[in-house]
Amino acid sequence: MKRTELERTLAAKLQSGKLFVPYLTAGLPSPQRFVETVSDLRGVAAAVEVGIPFSDPIMDGPVIQEASMRALQLGMTMEASLDLIKETRRYVDLPIVVMTYFNPIHRMGLEKFTERMARAGGSGLIVPDLPHEESDELHRHTKKRGLALIQMVSPMTSESRTGAIAEVSEGFVYAVSRLGVTGEQQSLAESASEVVSRIRPHTKIPILLGIGVSDAEQAREAARYADGVIVGTAIMKKVLAGDTAGVATLARELAGSLS
Repeated sequence: MKRTELERTLAAKLQSGKLFVPYLTAGLPSPQRFVETVSDLRGVAAAVEVGIPFSDPIMDGPVIQEASMRALQLGMTMEASLDLIKETRRYVDLPIVVMTYFNPIHRMGLEKFTERMARAGGSGLIVPDLPHEESDELHRHTKKRGLALIQMVSPMTSESRTGAIAEVSEGFVYAVSRLGVTGEQQSLAESASEVVSRIRPHTKIPILLGIGVSDAEQAREAARYADGVIVGTAIMKKVLAGDTAGVATLARELAGSLS
């Protein structure tokens, strides 16, 4: 399989240390401050995952649900979110991975969505409610545009299915640390290392652990077996509180714990 630009970028950054990928909801705390917040992450983030606001975010816990509702109230539709990503990329040379559900993609149309995303400067795509067995059509469009279609493996994924998912994932494999929705936890789930160890024999691309990584201590623990971490809820709590300076501080702590 031909390597995507996202995979090449992350593989190169991995040579210098484990990867930190923060999650931000598009448009918060305001469109202008969103751009500034992403800019503040330069130097600490390997990439940024940007969530497209959606009215029925089934994978997300209370904090990111609240973030989606606030962003929708600000008018952050799919098209507005892609426009904002394009604006952000004018100022920030960081890979942007888009996280969205399949319904908004389907409504826009797969060809139009992937074309718009590529023109906006997106690098990769995560669609948590689209099983990889049903992703062939979307993959044809992402491949045409040079976008990485990132797959997820959870603690409930069987051994054989883990191998199939890991072999087709592009950019990185998203290892889900535990069952349930996004949210902070007191400690990493015992299933976290087991999920990564099941994925490892089936791929040479980075494996990033997400869902439930809440602080620097947990990130440091995850980095013992994963190639990096994705942190969403802890970051978005700062954003929702209007503490954008705190976002940068927390990001530095999390990234520093991986070195």
